[in-house]
Amino acid sequence: METTLRGVGVSHGVAIGEVRHMGTAVLEPPAKQIPAEEAEREQGRARQAVEAVAADLTARGNLAGGEAQHVLEAQAMMAQDPELMADVERRIAVGSTAERGVYDAFASYRALLANAGEYLAGRVADLDDVRNRIVARLLGVPMPGVPDSDEPYVLIARDLAPADTALLDPALVLGFVTEEGGPTSHSAILARALGVPAVVALPGAGELAEGTVVAVDGSTGEIFVEPSAGKRAEMESAAAARKAALSASTGPGATSDGHTVPLLANIGGPGDVPAALEAGAEGVGLFRTEFLFLDDSNRAPSEEKQVAAYRAVLEAFPEGRVVVRVLDAGADKPLDFLTPADEPNPALGVRGLRSLLDHPDVLRTQLTALSKAARGLPVHLEVMAPMVADRADAKAFADACREAGLQAKFGAMVEIPSAALRARSILREVEFLSLGTNDLAQYTFAADRQVGAVSRLQDPWQPALLDLVALSAEAAGAEGKSCGVCGEAASDPLLACVLTGLGVTSLSMGAASIPYVRATLAKYTLAQCERAAAAARAADSAEEARVAAQAVLSGE
Repeated sequence: METTLRGVGVSHGVAIGEVRHMGTAVLEPPAKQIPAEEAEREQGRARQAVEAVAADLTARGNLAGGEAQHVLEAQAMMAQDPELMADVERRIAVGSTAERGVYDAFASYRALLANAGEYLAGRVADLDDVRNRIVARLLGVPMPGVPDSDEPYVLIARDLAPADTALLDPALVLGFVTEEGGPTSHSAILARALGVPAVVALPGAGELAEGTVVAVDGSTGEIFVEPSAGKRAEMESAAAARKAALSASTGPGATSDGHTVPLLANIGGPGDVPAALEAGAEGVGLFRTEFLFLDDSNRAPSEEKQVAAYRAVLEAFPEGRVVVRVLDAGADKPLDFLTPADEPNPALGVRGLRSLLDHPDVLRTQLTALSKAARGLPVHLEVMAPMVADRADAKAFADACREAGLQAKFGAMVEIPSAALRARSILREVEFLSLGTNDLAQYTFAADRQVGAVSRLQDPWQPALLDLVALSAEAAGAEGKSCGVCGEAASDPLLACVLTGLGVTSLSMGAASIPYVRATLAKYTLAQCERAAAAARAADSAEEARVAAQAVLSGE
């Protein structure tokens, strides 16, 4: 009998196929004692396994490229964390085997992160994956991972580590469903980049029996178990209609009555540029520059290396707009040379612009490199600072840009509620705003963006979050300046219409989402988008807001 389950849809599309479960995690190694004279040999085994896993993760990143590359490089750095390795060696010195020492050291760190409620708790799945890979290598058993199958399937997992998501074969993995995770988790972001339909935060997903046929709607978050022939035909028809609409929709983003809304791409480096161009991106709305800094956590990349990477992206969009976010270090992206190692809650500490203002030489080098990279190019370069809290932050960043001789627009990201509440004040120092809805939701609701248990509060349809977007857009309009959205909220076609109705002037998203958003925007007038936005803000929950907006746009 057909039954319906609902999680959080995080990547558009429909997938219909048989369930296959993620490979079993590594079993807990036995807690046997070793003689003291074997400790040095076991410590050597542990170090070799750690280095091998780190190298494998880095190689996977190089193969995947783009957004996945810097995620996997960060995971490789996690494997090589010196404090973790020191704990492993201490445990081996008092009698643990290499595999048991690794298992217990990672378990201790895992408990610390999970129980402290820190921002880094969202990286528990990544940490578990690193541990499992190291222990598997030490035990000589196969790595945990996606199942072997000659036939396409829908993958079910408790959670998906970036190393697995990055190399999914869309020809075999029709879609995936996880019990945990959230709409802004690494797996969700990478799923969108791959164009694989995905649903996360579905309790009980692991109870679906192997071989069960399911239909996954990555837009609504619905899972139909053993769908009827009628339901399958309905979903396949809707998917075909959507594909036809996407093919028919080309050109710049705009509403049906000609109100332009530039559709830009979020990229993590030059490797993401081809997909952005293929999707018809009108420029880049968020160029994450962290990928350059993850190669070596002990020092910043040289000015020459930065110039080359930035120019490769700027050259790809002649006459286009490229918005570069300066280094956003801290929290889940710690860098030894830049961020404090002993912060009790790094998400609320010295991160983003705060780190850069504490290390003005790093900021100066990056701004100088951007200036040199843009020299002689017709591109419209804009540079923005992450984690701006108030006017003083905005002024400090703008002053640094001017001192570096940067010929570009200077902007501020709105990721902290204070920045939305005082947006007009901030705009007296900078020329544009860009809303990072992922972090803005996290800080508005005190809900870690990586924790599935609070995923309802990470939903960008939350009316309180829409209120903050509206405040920012209204302030920008009053100052005659622009206000874009570069968070994952922009990738939801229906929400893109609401954001447009709130006064947002551009939308930036993963390349795979651009055709969906372009086709949906083109169906409605600006007035319809404004009415949908008002209806969404009048609701009391994310689900009510979504339903209310859909009703307005459907003419109900």
